[in-house]
Amino acid sequence: MNITTMTIIYTTLITGTLITLISSHWLLMWIGLELSMMSIIPILMNKTNPRSTEAATKYFLTQATASMILLMSIIATMMYSGQWSIIHSNNPIISLALTLSLIMKLGLAPFHFWVAEVTQGTSLMSGMVLLTWQKIAPLSILMQMTPTINQPLMISSALMSTLLGGWGGLNQTQLRKIMAYSSIAHMGWMLVVMNLMPSISLFNLMLYIMLTISLFTAFYTNNNLTTLSLSYVWSTAPPTIIIILLNLLSLGGLPPLMGFAPKWIIIQEMVKNNNIMTPLLMTMTALLSLYFYIRLTYSTTLTLFPTTNNMKTKWYLYNKKTTTTILAPMTMLSTMTLPLTPLLLTLN
Repeated sequence: MNITTMTIIYTTLITGTLITLISSHWLLMWIGLELSMMSIIPILMNKTNPRSTEAATKYFLTQATASMILLMSIIATMMYSGQWSIIHSNNPIISLALTLSLIMKLGLAPFHFWVAEVTQGTSLMSGMVLLTWQKIAPLSILMQMTPTINQPLMISSALMSTLLGGWGGLNQTQLRKIMAYSSIAHMGWMLVVMNLMPSISLFNLMLYIMLTISLFTAFYTNNNLTTLSLSYVWSTAPPTIIIILLNLLSLGGLPPLMGFAPKWIIIQEMVKNNNIMTPLLMTMTALLSLYFYIRLTYSTTLTLFPTTNNMKTKWYLYNKKTTTTILAPMTMLSTMTLPLTPLLLTLN
């Protein structure tokens, strides 16, 4: 794919998301979602092989179904209220259809099956775009429509997402599938607190995007696709080991890394609202995710294979990819800024 085509595709992708973010008109928001969906399909098929074609087809069918349900709820809202602007409707059918369509677009349980398969069928950079940028537009609609959406369905989906996101990643050896299940679990944490304080969900989303970009960039730099390939990172790129280690532990939510902050704030906010069982269940399911993060950390840092002295210095001579310059500042922002958390609590 030449540079002109890629520029047009990525411009359309960014424009579609921005239209959804800034619009107060239902039809424009839907058009923005469709622009994003249609522009990411060529990105998913960047490497033309049967697996990427299958992944793009699965993505298109799922997103087209969700868009159809969303458009149906938009038309029903217009007929119910007589206007296209965003208003909070109390109609239960509209609320159910709207919630189902956005949950399907985000890949939350029970509509999560496509996320891992589509991510596995694409390249690392395409998977990174799918798991980060494509989450912004549907989440922005959810934040605007929080009083309207079906709360029991949303809480149930969030709990199932954290459980299945951790459970699904346990027996995986493919890094892209592991990151996909990690995305499902993190979306559950964002969804569960959205009704109480949307700013916490936004903070969690920003941190998740930084951590995911850092990890995908590290994997891309060393061409890591499986957990076995992580075992060789120390001999091919030792500086990358500490970056992968910090980002994995931060994604798992271990203090004193920054990934602990959103989980801590979410649990605190829910306990303040006399909701004890939900954060208890989510904390228990988060241990499943933490297990496979620590397993990846073990593969990266504690597994050593027999080598020669030449192999130990090979990384210094041959590993000169420029993407490593991006990793250091992004890793510092996404893992070492926990002391700034009280400032966020003051702003909220």
